[in-house]
Amino acid sequence: MAFITLTTDFGTKDHFVGAVKGAIYTELADAKIVDITHEIAPFNITETAYILKNSYKSFPKGTIHIIGVDSELSKDNKHIALELDGHFFVCPDNGLISMIASEIKPTKIVEINIHDRIESSFPVLDVFVQVACFIARGGNLTVIGKVIKEFKKLIEIQPKVNQAQNQIIGGVLYIDNYGNVITNISEKMFQEIGKGRTFNATARRYSFSKIFTKYNEVTNNSLHKSHQYDGHKLAIFNAAGYLEIAIYRSNLDTVGGASSLLGLSYRDQITIDFINDKKPEFTPIS
Repeated sequence: MAFITLTTDFGTKDHFVGAVKGAIYTELADAKIVDITHEIAPFNITETAYILKNSYKSFPKGTIHIIGVDSELSKDNKHIALELDGHFFVCPDNGLISMIASEIKPTKIVEINIHDRIESSFPVLDVFVQVACFIARGGNLTVIGKVIKEFKKLIEIQPKVNQAQNQIIGGVLYIDNYGNVITNISEKMFQEIGKGRTFNATARRYSFSKIFTKYNEVTNNSLHKSHQYDGHKLAIFNAAGYLEIAIYRSNLDTVGGASSLLGLSYRDQITIDFINDKKPEFTPIS
């Protein structure tokens, strides 16, 4: 039985997701299809990269991941299939794979070349499904494409380090369902550049000099009065290991999330300045 995941910006109103699943079942009746998400913001490659990086490892080795975001074939947006970390990915070569591949190098990458036999305006259905099912049957990647060495890099995923000014300049990578703002600044980078120094993180006109390890630490462990802290802003390294700006117990219908309350949007700049004279109020995640 093959595990095949789907990550797209198709939404669920239209027929697209159902058609893709039907095509997979037609090829592989015993396939196990898992929806990672179909609610990616249209054509948002960075959001796709973040979600994919933080979901694929939960699946068994050998899982095939179909990614349908900005997937229309063109000279600048080719289709690729690759093996990476024991998983297979079938996707457009638009940079979305670079967040994973920046840490783990692909074992093999091929540029899919079956398009001469298939003309389609819906490549996820007509091309990606065929490639995924071929891989699921044990097919070699080199049969459906020519081996390539490089893939497109998504530069905006990587924050910049200004060593001279003891500074990390990052940006908003993703806004989650709670309105929490996830940046591209990792805990690993923070520790490597900060070296235990005091810091000040700035997001628009808001600043943070402490990074929590858990959301409820903002309450100072006051269980009986924790509701008094609803709506407080905080910075935290989330479960994915990235700096997140959050609102404690945010409710998008009442209190609001960090994105709306603090006026932070996708690609907005987040800056961390390190100071040499004090120790930071930061406890590494155990």
